[in-house]
Amino acid sequence: MDDIVKQAMAKWPNVPDCYGWLGLDARGNWYMRDDQAQAAGHFDSGKPGAKGSLLQHEKLIDFIARNYSANDAGFWYFQNGPQRVYLELEATPLVWRVSADGVIHAHTGALAQFKKCFVDERGWVYLHTDLGFGLVHTQDTIHVAKAIEAQHWPVEEVHLSELPKRFGYQTSPVRALKIT
Repeated sequence: MDDIVKQAMAKWPNVPDCYGWLGLDARGNWYMRDDQAQAAGHFDSGKPGAKGSLLQHEKLIDFIARNYSANDAGFWYFQNGPQRVYLELEATPLVWRVSADGVIHAHTGALAQFKKCFVDERGWVYLHTDLGFGLVHTQDTIHVAKAIEAQHWPVEEVHLSELPKRFGYQTSPVRALKIT
């Protein structure tokens, strides 16, 4: 966490949390969700406009990535100074980039170490690492397939509906807490 964020948290300890305004898609992209996007539907609904606006400002994306974490309830958030901005997730809290040599990085840029590989009923590929659980970016599934075929990464089948409970994350704090 950035020092400036820690200082802001100490200076303003009682800033209310923010819900529904930031989303992470299945490809590791961040989205700002204004009132209009939230009114269009849940982040993962697939409804036009519900995702919001794709963040493209590199320094803002890096700031979010450096200050991205989870609470004990499995809600992922961005610590924006003294305020926690809870994420709506399209899939998982982490999206993995896997290189041809098997090196794993989170969408935040953090380096991760492989623990286990999973495939769901749709054929989506997930990794459990020392940093947590996440979806493999669609462009990198070929590298994971090669590791599986070479028997470097054993794979376990899993049902999509079991993932949040099994790996301790919530895809939507808004729905979980029944926030309107």
